[in-house]
Amino acid sequence: MDFLQLKDIGVEYDSNGKKLLSLRDVSFSVQSNQFVSIIGPSGCGKSTIIKILLGLLKPSTGTVLIDGKPLEQSDKRISVVFQVAALFPWLDVLKNVEIALEAISQDQKYIRETAEKFIKIVGIDGFEEAYPRELSGGMKQRVSIARALAPGPDLLLLDEPFAALDVFSAQALREELLDLWESPNLPPDTILMVTHNVDEAVQMSDRIIVLSPRPARVLGEITVNLERPRNTRSEEFYAVVDSVVKLMSSD
Repeated sequence: MDFLQLKDIGVEYDSNGKKLLSLRDVSFSVQSNQFVSIIGPSGCGKSTIIKILLGLLKPSTGTVLIDGKPLEQSDKRISVVFQVAALFPWLDVLKNVEIALEAISQDQKYIRETAEKFIKIVGIDGFEEAYPRELSGGMKQRVSIARALAPGPDLLLLDEPFAALDVFSAQALREELLDLWESPNLPPDTILMVTHNVDEAVQMSDRIIVLSPRPARVLGEITVNLERPRNTRSEEFYAVVDSVVKLMSSD
């Protein structure tokens, strides 16, 4: 059964007395243990989908199901990593990760040990007492990933998580996040990523959902059958990239 289903999602805004349509009849699904990317031009409504899944925005039409239940009735845990790390500047690294656990547990020993575990997993152990202003962009995003993973999410949402990083930091984090996803003993099982980077989507995803310009609708999807880890310089890789670009240009 599909873990996540979006059915005929539409979002309409009021803008200066006019109706502005952001999403139009968007439907797609994500199965458990899949890595799925949503790709489309800037401003098409990709991040609007993230807001809906976080419960921050109610769609004008359509339904969202998580494990067969309406989103608002689901007890599944959802975490998110944004493009900007959005850390609390007055808290050190350890406290920034612990704060995500305080909503699910009162056990201070569990909170501390779990935070320390994921800080080590993402490779920033030794910086527990550092503050965000003392960290590089890549390190801040590692803290953000640790904070998102610590509660053990059933679904991890990624909203352009590598867009603000330099090329080398972004590639390192992509590879490390894939390693975490493929590890059977660590969260998350299922990932939905929003990106405008075609190569990134092909490198990381099992399936790629392609959206049209606003008002966004699903132009189609591409299944990526390349073996992992993927050779991003191979002819097979670029063939999939070309197929995504052609689909994006078909509207």
